[in-house]
Amino acid sequence: MKFSKIIMTSSLILSSLFAAAQDKEVTAFNPHWYLQGQVGVQETLGEASFGKLLAPNAQIAAGYQFSSKFGARLAINAWESKAGLEFNNQLNKWKWNYVAPAIDVTADLTNIIGGYKPNRVVSVGVFAGIGANIGFGNGEAGDVRAALAQQNHEALRLYWDGTKARFLGRFGAMVDFKVSKRVSLGIELQANTLADGYNSKKAGNADWYFNALAGVKFTLGKSTKAVPVPAPIVMHDTIYVDRVVEKVVEKRVEVPVEIKTDAVQVQKLRRDIFFTIAKTVVTKQEMSKVEEVANFLKANPNSKVVITGYADKGTGSKTLNLRLAKNRANAVFNVLVEKYKISADRIIAKSMDDGMEQPYNDPIQNRVAICVVE
Repeated sequence: MKFSKIIMTSSLILSSLFAAAQDKEVTAFNPHWYLQGQVGVQETLGEASFGKLLAPNAQIAAGYQFSSKFGARLAINAWESKAGLEFNNQLNKWKWNYVAPAIDVTADLTNIIGGYKPNRVVSVGVFAGIGANIGFGNGEAGDVRAALAQQNHEALRLYWDGTKARFLGRFGAMVDFKVSKRVSLGIELQANTLADGYNSKKAGNADWYFNALAGVKFTLGKSTKAVPVPAPIVMHDTIYVDRVVEKVVEKRVEVPVEIKTDAVQVQKLRRDIFFTIAKTVVTKQEMSKVEEVANFLKANPNSKVVITGYADKGTGSKTLNLRLAKNRANAVFNVLVEKYKISADRIIAKSMDDGMEQPYNDPIQNRVAICVVE
């Protein structure tokens, strides 16, 4: 009995040393702040044809990305607006200045649809917000109004002077192109709506102006974080239990399983999340398994889950398969953290090592992330 204990203890020590030597990391999203500066042009909706009422436009913003999908920003849009009125086949134009602070809610459609990928170059998003438009310097409108009045034309019936503040609603879309970990170039299209009278004319409906902007975004702090994980430990349905006797008793069970020993009671759950070839996104069909894992973790607050990603080594290159295996583990990790709010420190995500071990004989089943909760 002593000899067998010595052998078992030595094996455990060697296994621990081997696992430590094979430590890996998984890349996860990290909440962060960013700054943004943009310039462009504005077109005010009016009687003139497109391009006749173009004006310069600029915007600065500070934002916070709460998750890979959603964020918020405080933006200040400003510069110049133009309006026009046709009379006697002549276009009368005037311009004024404004400052428009707004709070936007942003959504990254690319991450919502395709899942979070830290090395993605192009991201498409949308936003919606509210704010105020503070207009000033509307003297040209007064000049046009006076000139038309001399010709018995009652124009600009909602003319305003001084400083005028109005409620603003806006929405739009944006495309960002990542240049480095901290810098992105982007373009943005905005639609802004205000109460009637922004352009001094009475139309009986809301006034609109549209902005097209291009600029740069600087990430403050780290947008990703590396989560260290130990080397994968492949677990199968066969579980070995030390009964504190002179031999190890082998017992085959189905999962989830409750195993009683002489000293403790252990609960385990295993779910295999399968992926399609060359894909790293959890499908709707497999999402129910991830939900089972999340529910088990919530019901057992002291338990943790080990996620091991795999790829079919018979398909694709070794480099590609190692990346697929890592990204599949990351995909399950992100769903547990972002959708089911499982704490990241309760999750160990890892992938097959350079030996490219295969948990199944069927190559198709090796396109998998195996989750073991214990």
